Amino acid sequence: MINRQMLALGTNRSVIRDLFEYGNQRAKEVGADRIYDFSLGNPSVPSPRAVEDAIRAILTEEDPVAIHGYTSAVGSEATRKAIADDLNRRYGTDYTADEILLTCGAAASLIAVLRALLTKEAPEIITIAPFFPEYRCFVEANGGVLRVIPAQEDDFQIDFNALEAALSEKTAAVLINTPNNPSGAVYSEETLRALSSLLEEKSRAAGQPIYLISDEPYRELVYEGPAPFPAKTYKNTVICYSYSKSLSLPGERIGYVLIPKQADDGAALLGAAAGAARASGYVCAPSLMQKVIARCADVRPDLEEYRKNRDLLYRSLTEIGYRCVYPKGAFYLFVQAPNGDGDRFSELAKEFDLLLVPGASFGCKSYLRISYCVRHEMIQNSLPAFRAAFEKAKQR
Repeated sequence: MINRQMLALGTNRSVIRDLFEYGNQRAKEVGADRIYDFSLGNPSVPSPRAVEDAIRAILTEEDPVAIHGYTSAVGSEATRKAIADDLNRRYGTDYTADEILLTCGAAASLIAVLRALLTKEAPEIITIAPFFPEYRCFVEANGGVLRVIPAQEDDFQIDFNALEAALSEKTAAVLINTPNNPSGAVYSEETLRALSSLLEEKSRAAGQPIYLISDEPYRELVYEGPAPFPAKTYKNTVICYSYSKSLSLPGERIGYVLIPKQADDGAALLGAAAGAARASGYVCAPSLMQKVIARCADVRPDLEEYRKNRDLLYRSLTEIGYRCVYPKGAFYLFVQAPNGDGDRFSELAKEFDLLLVPGASFGCKSYLRISYCVRHEMIQNSLPAFRAAFEKAKQR
């Protein structure tokens, strides 16, 4: 017999991947320059020069056996120390290498933490819409239940009344993503303080900690100053990070879990996350990339191209008549469908070879996600298609 849940996951692509594959096929028919593909969050800027220099230096200067050999299961101590030192300089923390587990990207980090936390007694993870659709897969495939708090659409912060009503002794953790995919919203200091106070109160009532899982692959992609750091506000914060976006390394699969020593049962939780990583089938994160991060933990991305894309797209679409909360981070616009239905508008947009991800899987049925990590010229060329799609939707 075959596991039906795994078969469904393996044979039913996400709506994002479906659109991407549709675009590839359509490009063969009409030419790639006539397809306006805003589906994938794949960085469109190259890795920083420091990353390329580090790779060259490692390959020419270091022991070739060690470059591609196993590291400690939790990751190279030098890399973990470099990450901790960088965070400490930036946020005034006192993290050490022993609080960090290196992983194969943010997805692996999340799965390790979820597997470590989910139990029969506390099987629920709460997240806030809009949310990354794979959260549902990660939670449910590991025996948990994902509960979704509806979006607060005026600013995409948190509806605390709804969150408070959902929290219970069955809650293992609240999972947040700031800067957010798909909205580009950044949780404010005020939001994080209110969240911390609520989780402290509910943890006391439950007689056990409710953890905050902070999914932070877009932490460095903030356009107006640094994003507030959730772990500074709530002691039971678990950080899941990836260098896929900040260093344009999505195919290299390198990230980490950080569980601060002051967190309740922090050492045991980190050990359980390491056990979950082991059970997931990998011995250690990619060794070459560990060495790269050891040299580049303090390298930041150049956001100028993303900023130009954001400003052009936001200004142009709102002038046409689209409605959207101004994104302060990541590289997405989350736009209200002109006809009020994200699925229907996504299909209509295909008539103009415009590929926009419908928002239902993000928890917002009347929205669409637009990834602006694309060539600037493509955005310019796509604007007539956006206008034509908007006008056709309004005629129906």
